[in-house]
Amino acid sequence: MTAPTTNPFGPHPQEAQFGLRVAGLLSTSSQRLAPDIGERLRFAREQALSRAKFANEPRVAAVPVGAQGVVHAGQGSLGLSSPPAWWLRVLGFLPLVLLLVGLGLVQQASQREQLRAVADVDTVLLADQLPPRAYSDPGFAEYLRSPPP
Repeated sequence: MTAPTTNPFGPHPQEAQFGLRVAGLLSTSSQRLAPDIGERLRFAREQALSRAKFANEPRVAAVPVGAQGVVHAGQGSLGLSSPPAWWLRVLGFLPLVLLLVGLGLVQQASQREQLRAVADVDTVLLADQLPPRAYSDPGFAEYLRSPPP
C-alpha cells in the first residue's frame, strides 16, 4: 500500500494559491507606500500573526441567544433563561381584548342613540293631533323630515 499524499495547501488549494498571490502583490506594492503607512501595516501584520498563534488552540463554541431569552452577561443584568410565564402571554392579548370591548361599547351606545331618536319621533307623532288619513298621505314622510313649527 502507498501512503496517501498530503496537499501542502490544505483542503482548499485554490484558495491558498489565491491568498499567496494576493500576499505577493501586497508585498510588492507596500514598498511604494509612505513610511508611516508602512509602519501601521507592519504593526497590523504582527497583531494578525499573534492572533494566528491562538487560532490553533481549541475554542469554546459560542451559543447564540435565541427565543429563550437573554443570557446572564454580568452582575446587575437581567437574565431570562426560560420562556415567559403563561400570564405574560395573556397580558400580550390584553390590548386586543380591550379594543374589542371598546368597539362593543361604542356600537351599543350608537344603537341606543338611534333607538332614542326613533322613540322621540314616535312620541311627537302620538302626541300630535293628526287625523288618521295623514299617516297614509304620500307627503307625510316630508312632514316628518321638516322641523316642527
